[in-house]
Amino acid sequence: MPVYRNPVLNADWSDPDVIAVGDDYYLTASSFGRAPGLPILHSRDLVNWRIIGHALERLEPEQAFTSPRHDCGVWAPSIRHHAGRFWIFWGDPDHGIYQVNAEDVRGPWSRPHLLKAGRGLIDPCPLWDDDGRAWLVHAWAKSRSGIKNRLTGHRMSPDGRELLDTGRTVVDGDALPGWFTLEGPKLYKHAGWYWIFAPAGGVETGWQGAFRSRNVLGPYEGRVVLEQGDTDVNGPHQGAWVRAADGSDWFLHFQHRGPYGRVVHLQPMRWTDEGEGEEAGWPVIGNDGEPVAAHTGPVPVEQTTVPARDDDFPGGRFGRQWSWTANPPLASDRGNHGEGWTVAHSGDGLWLVCRRTADAHDLRALPNVLVQRLPGDPCVVEVELRLDSDEPGAKAGLAVLGDAFSWIGLERDDSGIRLVHRFAESVAEHERDAAHPRPAPNGRARLRVEILPGARCRFSARTGEDTDFLPSGPPFAATPWRWVGAQLGLFATAPQGGGPAGTAAFTGFRVT
Repeated sequence: MPVYRNPVLNADWSDPDVIAVGDDYYLTASSFGRAPGLPILHSRDLVNWRIIGHALERLEPEQAFTSPRHDCGVWAPSIRHHAGRFWIFWGDPDHGIYQVNAEDVRGPWSRPHLLKAGRGLIDPCPLWDDDGRAWLVHAWAKSRSGIKNRLTGHRMSPDGRELLDTGRTVVDGDALPGWFTLEGPKLYKHAGWYWIFAPAGGVETGWQGAFRSRNVLGPYEGRVVLEQGDTDVNGPHQGAWVRAADGSDWFLHFQHRGPYGRVVHLQPMRWTDEGEGEEAGWPVIGNDGEPVAAHTGPVPVEQTTVPARDDDFPGGRFGRQWSWTANPPLASDRGNHGEGWTVAHSGDGLWLVCRRTADAHDLRALPNVLVQRLPGDPCVVEVELRLDSDEPGAKAGLAVLGDAFSWIGLERDDSGIRLVHRFAESVAEHERDAAHPRPAPNGRARLRVEILPGARCRFSARTGEDTDFLPSGPPFAATPWRWVGAQLGLFATAPQGGGPAGTAAFTGFRVT
């Protein structure tokens, strides 16, 4: 059997949850304030993954996400397959626990249903029991509720539409010596035991716990089943147990890597033989509780693939790897709120509207930035840009976006279109030049950013007068948001005013 190396998803696929349906595996992850959200990934071997869609076209409540809320929105979803349908539950820390479902994992998905309203309700996971009853466990965000380190269990209606009780604490982390920030529960039933797999200890330094009980509402006994140990994998925790078609057991979890976000590792898993008769023992993850760097996979790997990054924008549409930083305007609302953010056309290339805004000086405040995850490996990112605008101040570019940001692109001024490179530190409220502007004949440029080890970014560009890429400005250190890794972004803006301000055409987006 071939050997795979971790991480199997080397980008910010935060808080992964995975299920097996026959020979197919499906993964979803936190998408926070981006739209569309709840990405759906598919694999046949748990190692190679591709994006096949999203379960959430728009965040709700709609008006709460018309502007960027980078660390809010969709937190730690759970995906399940029950009664011929796919189900995803997630917690929005400011609004409550939501649920969507679909007969086909590629959609259409139901509109989000608010299962439990309230602040601080996060990380829900359902379980449909053998007797037809249904259950839900969830955690708490102290920043909204004042409660943390506690898991709450509920009886749930089998249709996933309502909770049938007020809930009770099933695991109290404060009663466990040394445990803190207990969260992210995943609820299973195995060999007559109810199991809650739950992480603790914080995003960067945490560990994975497992708890078992004969009663779904407890009491539970628990232990640590995965921790960093002598490895260089910090905080290996929060993920999913999945059983492969051959009966082998696996655990996927994240590792927090700063500006790269939370990358995903795959660990072998087995069960101890302690217990009597058919009673389950305890899960043993990785190499006796420490993460492995490499291992033989569950099934033969025919070729190595990663989720899509490149895009030619065929038919003027962007691929599934992209999302906006907030809900885009609905077609029905454009008469009240202006035009949409893209221009439809039949050829290749993405045409972005130079959207008029008072926030053009700060990409972090713009809802119309099209983003995808920053790759965790050193790479080169390139895109071709043409700016078609006569509006002074109209601009467009390629960005690395986080709590700090930097971008390179084109801007129209009174003398024509120039190549510009700008940045803003995390404490700055306004971008400033990272290099001196220079002419861009014909309003075109090929933009490039090299992602170096440690997420240091080196910007360069080639305009009509250049035979090669010319470096621009000093290296920029990418930064994450609080919970979200840095992102690659494409945008187009213009100053406030009346009437159309032009468009920006992006073609040939490549990550090599």
